[in-house]
Amino acid sequence: MHTTARIPASTPSAALLRTAAELAAFAPLKGPRAVVMTMGALHEGHATLIRTARATAGPDGQVVVTVFVNPLQFGEAADLERYPRTLEADLAVAGAAGADAVFAPSVDEVYPGGEPQVRVSAGPMGECLEGAFRPGHFDGMLTVVAKLLHLTRPDLAFYGQKDAQQLALIRRMVRDLNFPVEIVGVPTVREPDGLALSSRNRFLDVEERRTALALSRALFAARDRLAAQQALHARAQTTAATTGRAAALTALGEARAAADTQAVALARPVDGPAAVRAAARLVLDDAAAEQPPLVLDYLALVDPSDFTEIPDDRTTGDAILAVAAKVGATRLIDNIPLTFGATR
Repeated sequence: MHTTARIPASTPSAALLRTAAELAAFAPLKGPRAVVMTMGALHEGHATLIRTARATAGPDGQVVVTVFVNPLQFGEAADLERYPRTLEADLAVAGAAGADAVFAPSVDEVYPGGEPQVRVSAGPMGECLEGAFRPGHFDGMLTVVAKLLHLTRPDLAFYGQKDAQQLALIRRMVRDLNFPVEIVGVPTVREPDGLALSSRNRFLDVEERRTALALSRALFAARDRLAAQQALHARAQTTAATTGRAAALTALGEARAAADTQAVALARPVDGPAAVRAAARLVLDDAAAEQPPLVLDYLALVDPSDFTEIPDDRTTGDAILAVAAKVGATRLIDNIPLTFGATR
């Protein structure tokens, strides 16, 4: 199953622009220009980005969607050839979601004379997690994003939080290299069963999809575990719950109340990161025994600013729990933002 954006029958397609010259001539109105960068095969997740861009830019602004399958982001030629290309449908989806134009240049238009000799380096932040499993991927991604930002000259650029490491690197590039654009992250869009929307979902058969649902289940289990721990810690801060009271309740035969009191008494914020990892890992380990199995690449709890691992003694601050795995021949990624808010 693959969820595509709904297209009203009477909705016109967005204008198709093929060259940098056509794009330059397609000037915005009085408002800002907002850009949504994609590699095509647009689905409801992309449509959400476009609608958000449209709402932000307003009626006098302009929304441009880029559709470009960037060869620098693919490690193998077979993966590049396999990537779906559905430009006619993309034009309809973009138009229905509120885009004014789709900029779909050729490879020669973006890289005249062949692959660029000078590229943007993602640095250490691009070498971990996805960068470790896909060497050079983020250098290629940042290079094309930089070129497309120069070509489209937006005031705002919208990216999905599903690709959390990509979003973090784009924000860092824009900040470090002084690009005059505001980067806007849009929350992950999920299908009704919880699977994060992705163009790759179409490659999953019924059994593979069932296994793949472990990715979102693991993230939700971790989120729920953290929420439960922080609720217990909050109670511990406001309730005179002691191990002595738990013992007294046990003596009175109130085992359930005693267990609850003991849990409150022992609630500690420092258990948060370890508990989050353990809750997610439990779900993923079960999925590894399914048929077909889920083959885990990584599960990481990281700081969203630089994607370094969160230490087990972290008690406050934002984090991202990220996961990547293969099911059959399809590799999927997902993540969820978390906030450690308990204090000692």
